Amino acid sequence: MTTTNFSTDAFSYQNSGLYRTATKIFNAAGIQINGSAPWDIRFNGPGVIERALAQGNLGLGEAYMEGLWDSEQLDEFFHRLMKTGMTDDVRPARLVFYALVAKFLNRQNIKRSKRVGEVHYDLGNEFYSTMLDSRMTYTCGYWENATTLEEAQNAKLDLICRKLQLKPGMRVLDIGCGWGSFMSYAAEHYGVQAVGVSISKEQIAWAKERYKHLPLEFRFQDYRELNEQFDAIASVGMFEHVGRKNHRTYMEVANRCLKPGGMFLLHTIGKNQRNSYPDPWIDQYIFPNGDLPSVGQMGDAMDGLFVVEDLHNFGADYDKTLMAWHDNFMKAWPQFEAKLGNRFYRMWRYYLLSCAGAFRARDIQLWQWVLSKGGVEGGYNRNAI
Repeated sequence: MTTTNFSTDAFSYQNSGLYRTATKIFNAAGIQINGSAPWDIRFNGPGVIERALAQGNLGLGEAYMEGLWDSEQLDEFFHRLMKTGMTDDVRPARLVFYALVAKFLNRQNIKRSKRVGEVHYDLGNEFYSTMLDSRMTYTCGYWENATTLEEAQNAKLDLICRKLQLKPGMRVLDIGCGWGSFMSYAAEHYGVQAVGVSISKEQIAWAKERYKHLPLEFRFQDYRELNEQFDAIASVGMFEHVGRKNHRTYMEVANRCLKPGGMFLLHTIGKNQRNSYPDPWIDQYIFPNGDLPSVGQMGDAMDGLFVVEDLHNFGADYDKTLMAWHDNFMKAWPQFEAKLGNRFYRMWRYYLLSCAGAFRARDIQLWQWVLSKGGVEGGYNRNAI
């Protein structure tokens, strides 16, 4: 839909209460309706405010996908909006359903667990290869000394290897191995052997072919089926799909698969509040059955199973990672436009840029936990790696 300024005058008279509520939130964020700043919101059609206040991000996101509103700098729109904290006070009654489902149902049981692989990760290796780095690393990069996406992802992979204190000949497990970026890096640079499990057939097929020259084994397998021991375990960007009903089971699997004295690095996005529900738009369109953990939930899950040796938060780096992915997506879009269409284009930009804004606002985090089985004798020193 062509972007135009849609008059809100009639709408404001008919729905003055809703309009005043939205204006109050926008003003607190420094956002104007139909303003000239690049982060301002511009309406192209009616009903956006009603849908946003009635359905939260689900209504706002669907209205964006339909072309009913725009913001030139969508990432900054969300950064400013979330930074106010006022969006937390918008609790549409219709979304109580999501809270109840998350609380009482196991949406990530073995039968349901493969849906995210089919819907999201099996979108196509060609598509992801244009957006990601050369190893297809679909998790947060580490930008402390990096200037490019490739450098940031290699720095993150090396950081994981060093935190795990990998040595040649060790046998390593990767729970949720994706396209094998960590496993391949660890094998090439640290001389390890590795087994990886994933619920994406596309990822497994790609990794098997790409890394057939390395001592790596890729399995299309649910993590709950694992029952063998390893010298070290990594899980990078998978715990977000486990679900609160399965956190303890996941930790028990990792515990039984880790040799005494071994270490487990868990890299995951996290949320600031325990008692919250999955974002309904992300759940509907991007990551089905996803469920971000809180520090408290993770602590409960690992209680008595592991010693927490280190917790490292570099969530601000996900902002840079997502913006780099967005730049690559925009450059590559012409080759996918005919196949995927404008609705997908708007959906994917909304996904990448709204998440970048959320990390920029520190509304969500990126944690690397280093856990040991029995504790590191003399203590674990991250500064020495």
